[in-house]
Amino acid sequence: MNSIDILTDLSQRPLQAAQALPDLSPEELNRHLGGHPNSIAWLLWHSGREIDVQLSDLTGGPQQWEDFRDRFDLGEMGDGFGLGHTPEQAAEIRVDDQQLLVAYLNATLNAFTEYLETLSEDDFDEIIDENWTPAVTRGVRMVSIIDDAIQHVAQAAFIVGAPA
Repeated sequence: MNSIDILTDLSQRPLQAAQALPDLSPEELNRHLGGHPNSIAWLLWHSGREIDVQLSDLTGGPQQWEDFRDRFDLGEMGDGFGLGHTPEQAAEIRVDDQQLLVAYLNATLNAFTEYLETLSEDDFDEIIDENWTPAVTRGVRMVSIIDDAIQHVAQAAFIVGAPA
């Protein structure tokens, strides 16, 4: 296996975990465990958004959100990706349709793997962000994108299993 094969396999893990969640009611999707601002819906929405926004930055192409914005009907709050949301802003992300959340995550991960297929091994060493120390390479960013999605989908799975 090469780096592209590994990242392609890894990129499907968040989707597999999201698809494995049981069917949830709108109340369950939007529950805030222990008063925490991030509901299951927020976590799944954020997973898709962070992939979409960062991938669009890498490719210069459109976001998948353009095809999903109206279906989510989240207004301007939905156009961000949740980084730095206050508890009140996070509570505005209310989504009652679990399949829509999974479909959006699927679309962003498909775009991610399509982008991977355009890369060579050498592309992973290219520095793409000098705002960090050390500077961020394309490979590090790709791992970071998937790592964030894995963490947030795992948090959603934890909330599903927690007592109400």
